[in-house]
Amino acid sequence: MNSTSDSHQNRSRVRPLTGEVTSRDSWPRRPSVNISPAERAGRIVLGVVAVITGSVLLVSAATVLAVVLEVLLVAAGLALVITGWLGHCPLYARLGHVPASIRRSR
Repeated sequence: MNSTSDSHQNRSRVRPLTGEVTSRDSWPRRPSVNISPAERAGRIVLGVVAVITGSVLLVSAATVLAVVLEVLLVAAGLALVITGWLGHCPLYARLGHVPASIRRSR
């Protein structure tokens, strides 16, 4: 056997922000779902509307304040789309919030 292939398979990873060393099996791991299906759909719909609205308004922005607010609207819309798509809200995770519909299904 080739020793380089053996060492490549057993290699650990270092998490970028914390510097914690983890094995390949434990990282990266998909976050747990903590958003109900109805809320996921709502987040995606509202997020898409916010991104489209912010983009349309951004084209006709006249002042710096308008540009900043419209960029924030697009960013908030993207955050809603991403959390809806993944089904995981980091704020809910921090607060320990789990919707009743998900608690019942576990």
